[in-house]
Amino acid sequence: MRKRAVPDVETFIAAIQDEISHRPEGRYFHRLHVVLCALRGMETKEISRVYGDSPRAVQYWLQRFLTSGFAGLQEGERPGRPSRLSLSQRRKLKKEIRHSPRELGYSQNLWDGPLLSHHLKERYGAMLQVRQCQYLFHQMGFTLQRPRRKAREADVVEQEKFKKNSTDG
Repeated sequence: MRKRAVPDVETFIAAIQDEISHRPEGRYFHRLHVVLCALRGMETKEISRVYGDSPRAVQYWLQRFLTSGFAGLQEGERPGRPSRLSLSQRRKLKKEIRHSPRELGYSQNLWDGPLLSHHLKERYGAMLQVRQCQYLFHQMGFTLQRPRRKAREADVVEQEKFKKNSTDG
């Protein structure tokens, strides 16, 4: 059988690895394949080379499978750093953000990262950087949008004439 020529192989390999690594079921099946190769007698280094994992990871997954079975290959909990806000505080904050900052005594009309950082420090005693606050907005389902500015003295009719896609000109 002839070896098939695949254009841009590295891009396909990277895309497939990315797809596997970003899905919990993909990571589980990947581990199953690795363990299956080990059980069939492949050397750890060879499995590591073929699948792109460290030899230690291959040994670790095989050991987990032998001690815990299929459950040992499932995704474990990834707790990460505990949130600085409790669930009740997050609910209260979400209600506050739905209102204008002026209603809470601030001089701004719109919420942004620096204002939220200040608000969390003052009301909740939680120190979050601006970027963390922007991420918090996203987590709570908000988007940071600014209104488009319009000059008060702008003539809408003249603007339409000036536009390239205008029917008048």
